[in-house]
This record gives sequence, structure tokens and C-alpha cells, in this order.
Amino acid sequence: MNDSVAGQSSASPPSAAWVRFLRSYGPTSHNLSLFDEYVSAALTRAKVSPIQLASPQLEKMVERAKSGAPGSILIAGTAGDGKTYHCRDLWARLGGESDAWAAPGTVKKLLLEDGRIAVFVKDLSELGDDEGDEALGLLERSTLGDETKEFLVLATNHGQILERLRTLGARQERAHPLRKLLQDSFLQAGHAHERLAVFDLSKTAHRHTLEETLNAVANHPEWTNCAGCSLDSNGHVCPIAENRRRILGETDSYLLSRRLGDLVEIAKLNGAHLPVRDLLALAANMILGHESAREGLMSCSDVARIQRDGEIELGSVYGNVFGANLPRRRALSRPVFRAMASFGVGDETSNAADGLLVYGADDSRLTESFGRMVGSDPVYGATDAFLASQRQYLEGDEGARLENGAADFLQRLQSQRRRLFFTLPENEPGFHYWDLTAFRFAGDYLETIRTLSDRKPIAEPVRARITRGLNRVLSGLLLENTDKIFIASSGGFTNSKISVLCDSEIPARRAPGGIGMALRMDEQSRRPRIDISITHSARGQVSLALSPVRFEFLCRVAEGALPGSFSNESLEDLMAFKARLLRHAEISRMASPDEEEPISDDGTLSLNFIEIGHDGHGFSKPIAVRVGA
Repeated sequence: MNDSVAGQSSASPPSAAWVRFLRSYGPTSHNLSLFDEYVSAALTRAKVSPIQLASPQLEKMVERAKSGAPGSILIAGTAGDGKTYHCRDLWARLGGESDAWAAPGTVKKLLLEDGRIAVFVKDLSELGDDEGDEALGLLERSTLGDETKEFLVLATNHGQILERLRTLGARQERAHPLRKLLQDSFLQAGHAHERLAVFDLSKTAHRHTLEETLNAVANHPEWTNCAGCSLDSNGHVCPIAENRRRILGETDSYLLSRRLGDLVEIAKLNGAHLPVRDLLALAANMILGHESAREGLMSCSDVARIQRDGEIELGSVYGNVFGANLPRRRALSRPVFRAMASFGVGDETSNAADGLLVYGADDSRLTESFGRMVGSDPVYGATDAFLASQRQYLEGDEGARLENGAADFLQRLQSQRRRLFFTLPENEPGFHYWDLTAFRFAGDYLETIRTLSDRKPIAEPVRARITRGLNRVLSGLLLENTDKIFIASSGGFTNSKISVLCDSEIPARRAPGGIGMALRMDEQSRRPRIDISITHSARGQVSLALSPVRFEFLCRVAEGALPGSFSNESLEDLMAFKARLLRHAEISRMASPDEEEPISDDGTLSLNFIEIGHDGHGFSKPIAVRVGA
């Protein structure tokens, strides 16, 4: 080993204290970073500046508290959203002393300059019934009563305060007047009351919060101490510094952070909530993660050994995103790594990607692409170990390959697929990075959201794919139609997978106020929504929210996948949607007195059956059936 590295390894590297502090945010087994108080104590021991996250919500809280407006402040959210952090910072911004905040006790009182008293409750769940009732009493008096001298600053989980208000109302033999207000505010993101300022931290945009978190961690001023460190100079690569450089976009113009933002956004739209605590753990793990380090997280003292053992690639930032450095159970105990695992990056692949990774070094048709997309990265791409494993897999004798070569190379192949997801150029011919995930149409989904948000028509291929997918699910037939939608049944309101009776046939495009299908943005959920109108009446409209999973399901079915092979849950959702469509069609017919009788005077019943032409396009064909014959 180089003498400079040996000399540095015996002393403390210049950023050792900062890295040790950052490590406390990572997904360690003891999870002390879950507690705001622990982080504050760790800051004092490390003697480093804290990680500062911009918080527009905090500024609004300060403005509200200083305005003198009557009423209280509620800081709501789920575990890890930063409720205690915001509560503590608001205390400080209003003039509270840090020693007083750190003193024992959950309830703190602060006399403001205008003579009002702010009563802070760090966490409602820490209060017993008597203290809790007193705090909730102040909340009610300041919101619905005439209390103006005192106001409450309360940090709480959504379910906790709703349950406490329910039980308090039951003891008082009434329905507590604040419970319905808060429940509506949490569910519909509306205003609870003009004298109650609700700051719901769980409503923050995940992509924006991720960007702020990565920036705050990777651009922290303590990193300047790393300049000139012998562990990252004179031909040595420090995996900690390398991972930080990649997060900062120094090697890929922020491609890593943009695609990670896409994953976080898709996870959010699929219903995952990723609190700030988890995003901080993700950022720390991306920089410090390493399979051979203690608890999977590097400290500066590990770097010299990692360099000596040739294990730098085991700390790849691209694997750390998915918790590859952690024991599986610990990784999946964190919501952020469960969300990342749902994309299957590393397990999902395409023929083009695996062809490049397996044969690219030797195949003349792939050599240029391999050199540009794999060989250009000697740290985490075409490392000596990867190339040696590749050669053994391709050229080694059968016995050696089956015994250990295949397993080693397949593990490295998984790592390279993850790297490719984050590094493939945007418009590389023959390759698409979403093909390396379980959500191959996620790019179209995000683009559809952007298009609908801008009130523009969605791309025609996307509309056609959704229409074709709907037709195939609603009928169970391999229809190719993209200009109309068949609402089909099997003769009753059953969930039969094959439905050949055409109940209604509507256009795939809807004119304003007309019959047909429209794609719109649901302003509350910020997801696309399918609206199908069976009649000109607004009551004849049936809607289906398109989560990323449902969108993927329809697109996969449109491309030839069997409905039950991808997502049984999505299939059940679409069957329920179909049942609602049939029901609305039936109600529409019953409400139309001019509707022709289905049974003619000669006792025949006319039914429309879906027939499929040679080109795969369906059409309804009326067939007369004699009744009672």
C-alpha cells in the first residue's frame, strides 16, 4: 500500500468526525437517527454544523405565529416527517432557548414579545390523558372559543389526534367539533378552520424533498475538509468521495439524481410515503454504503482497507440506492428501501442490456457501445474484477463456470444493470432505461402527468395503448381497436373474464359534453384519471384513477400480456370499473322512455356480439335470438 495512505490510515482523516456524524443518519440496526433528540446530541459530540434542509412550511409557521392572529398551530404528519424538527425550530425562531427545549418535559411554554403565550407540545403521543385533555382543551378554546392570550403549537400524527379527539368527545358525551374538521383537512387537503393553521408535512412533494436532501448532504460545508486527503489522491479512489461526486452530478450532469427523483415520484404516486427521515437515510446510505463495512456503512477508517483489498466497487452508489449493502431484512424494514425494491432494478432486464453486459467486450457490433457505456467507468463499470468474472463466465471450462463462475458473474451482472439504469443516455438507440425496471411504461406515465398538468393533449401512442388495454380487459378478447371502447358483458353483472356481448360502444375520444373517453388530471391526487361518459348526462360518467401500477397493467395488456399474469389486484380494480360502467349503462337505458324494447313483437331478442376481423379489430354484430322457443 502507498506510504501516504498508510500514514493517513494511522491518523484521523480530516472529515472523520463529519462522516461519523453522517453515518448516524444511515439505516443502522439501532435506528437512533429516528429521534430528533439523538441527532442533536450527536451534533454536539461531533462538533460539526447540522444538515440544514430548506423548509417553506417552517417559514409559514413563523409568519403565522408572529402575525398575532388568534388560533393555534397544528404540525401533523407521519413518523419521520420532521414534526419535532419543525416544532424545535419554530421554538428557536420565536426566541426560545435551546437549553429550555432540551430540558425534560414534553410541554413547553414561551412568552412572546406581544404578551401572548405559546404552549408547545413536542409530541401528543407522549402526553397522558390529563395532560392531553388539557392541551386539546386549549386547542378547542383557541380555535372555536374566545381564547386569545394563549395558543397551542402541537406536533402529532394524523391518527393520534383523531383518536384522542374521538375518545375525549366520548367522555364528554358529544361529537368533538374539531375531529370532523381535522379529518377533512387531512383527507382533502383543505382548510380546517380560519383560526387553526394545519401544516401537514406528509403532503410535501417527494421529488422536491429528495433534491433538497441530496443537495444538503452532498454540499455540506464539512466536505471541504476532504480536499487534499491522501485517501482520494495520487491514484487512489475514496469510495465515499466518489459516491458524493456522482450525487453532485460531476460525472453525469445530474442523471443519477434525476432518475432517482423519477423513482421516488413513481413510488409516491403508487401510495408510498417517504418521510424526510427516510430520504436522509437514503442519502447517507448512497454515500457511505459498502457491503464489507460495519453495519454496511463506511467510516473514513474503513477506506484504506477497502482500497487495499480491491473492494471499492462493493460501495457502488448505484447499488446503495436499493440497499444492496444491507442485510435484506434491515433494508426492507425501511419504507424507502421497500419502495426502491418494488422497481426490481437489477432483477429486471432486457435482451439489449444483457447482451451489452455479457458479450459487449468481445462482440465487434457492441464494442463501441460497451466502451462508451460500461468501459468508460473503471470504478463501478468495467472494473478488473468484472472483466475477469466475465471472461471466466464466457471462456472458462464448464465445471469451473458451473461451480462458482456463474454465481459470481450473475451477481456482478445484477450490479451492472443497476448502474445502467442510472447511466444509460436518454435517447440511446436500442436501449431504454425503464426496460430495466418492473415499470417499463413509467416514463410515459410521468410524461402524461406533465402533459395533462399543462392542459395539453397526451401523446397519441399513449392514448392508443390505454384504449387497447381497456378493450382487452373489458372484453377478454385480443382486440386491436384504438378508436372506440367496447363495454361488454357475459349476459349479467358478473366478473367473467371473457365477455362477448357488447352492451355499449363508445368513442375513444370525447368531445366537450359528449359521450366517450377522456383523460384528465385529478387535481387532488395529482394522478391521471380515465373518465368515461356513457350518456350526455354528468351522472353517466364513470372514473378510474390511474396509479402507476394500473397504468403499467393496461399498457402491458395492450402489448400482449395476459391480464392475470401481471397484477391480480389491478385486474380486480378494472373488473370493478367494468361493473360500474355496465351499471351506469343499465340506469341510462331505464331512464330513457324512448329506448326501443329489446324484445320485438315476433318474440325475438336482438343481441350485439363482438366479432373480431382478420386485422384484430372488433366490431359489434347484431344477432336475433328467439325467446321462449
